[in-house]
Amino acid sequence: MTSDGKQRAAPSSVATAQQRAAMLRVDQAGEYGATRIYAGQLAVMGQRSPDARAIARMAGQEARHRVIFDRMVAERRVRPTALQPLWNVAGFALGAATALIGPKAAMACTAAVETEIDRHYGEQLEQIGDGDPELSATIAEFRAEEVEHLDTALAAGAEQAPGYPLLSATIRLGCRIAIGLSRHI
Repeated sequence: MTSDGKQRAAPSSVATAQQRAAMLRVDQAGEYGATRIYAGQLAVMGQRSPDARAIARMAGQEARHRVIFDRMVAERRVRPTALQPLWNVAGFALGAATALIGPKAAMACTAAVETEIDRHYGEQLEQIGDGDPELSATIAEFRAEEVEHLDTALAAGAEQAPGYPLLSATIRLGCRIAIGLSRHI
């Protein structure tokens, strides 16, 4: 309360440099994992089906995101996650496994991952506040593209995948675990 009895506005949340470094570490790892998921899906599906073309387009955007986060990590001297070899194998395996189930399961994987990434990027944007305009703008741009991927996956029948609720919940949990681990390791 102020001296005149009015409610005081809560201070805006601004992430510290250490928190922003952890964000970059997680985001770079996430974009790397996404490229590996799509690589696994395309290895199984090939390049010719309509779903494979959509996946290849999304994979290209993820690769661009990764290049930009790679640059930011290097410029800001952020330590990358030590778990990248694990995300390499796990991402490819997840992509290949969902594609083996079928195109709708591959899209269910995308929908689950992008649901978590949308939530994650939204939280980061709140934490950053106005403290890092470059990082905020990058995350906001990438978040919009991730939501497009989610919309693409849903339009392609992600929710019609066999066992969708369990598949989606499992992948989303895996994403949250990967985010937490990559933040610290």
